Amino acid sequence: MGERGDRELMRAHVAALFTTDAAGRLLAVNEPGGGAAPRFFLGRTSEGVECWFGHDLDGSLVQALETALLEEREEPGLDKPRDGPTVFERLLSESAPIQNVWAGPAYRFSKRASPSGTTVLVTEENAAVLRPYFEDWLGDVQGCQPFAAVLQNGKAVSLCASVRTTGQADEAGVETHPEFRGRGHAAEATAKWADAVRKMGRTPLYSTSWANAASLSVATKLGLVQFGSDLHIT
Repeated sequence: MGERGDRELMRAHVAALFTTDAAGRLLAVNEPGGGAAPRFFLGRTSEGVECWFGHDLDGSLVQALETALLEEREEPGLDKPRDGPTVFERLLSESAPIQNVWAGPAYRFSKRASPSGTTVLVTEENAAVLRPYFEDWLGDVQGCQPFAAVLQNGKAVSLCASVRTTGQADEAGVETHPEFRGRGHAAEATAKWADAVRKMGRTPLYSTSWANAASLSVATKLGLVQFGSDLHIT
């Protein structure tokens, strides 16, 4: 698989996160029963800016947002969170109240990690390892492949699975039981997952919010490379 550029990775990232209509407008979160997609998504990369609009935004608002995008060339580096409300929030709030603003980095995997022998791939055949800590994931095993977990005493204590996927890329969903956090298990599970995604011929991607210190720490431990930053406004 050839190395993708950052803008191409951003497009693959958004395709995995959300469904779109024939015009490329955002429809819904890309998961069974997924809720509405953001009204506006801005993906910034070192190669340039990519943006997507909600399917129900009117033409004049889209035009105003596109004009505001010209100012993105002056924004700070990708590794810095935004300071205060953006012009995009102001424009969107003029048509409807802002419900949520989410921002954070998006990463690619630069190297193959070597997960420990306590990390396994979870399938329907061995899904019992998710008990008792992750019983709420039992119904997702088949649909979130590949699915990796770190075991202690034969029980999963941390996991990483493909929570959003397309034929080209998978987005990581990571969870560690509170009793086992802070021990590096999330990085182990994520490394195993990424290796499995690559073996399936797809690109593993990892994204989080600037406010999620634990998730940012996982990215650092794995040596992930930031290819962009996300801004979702609903």
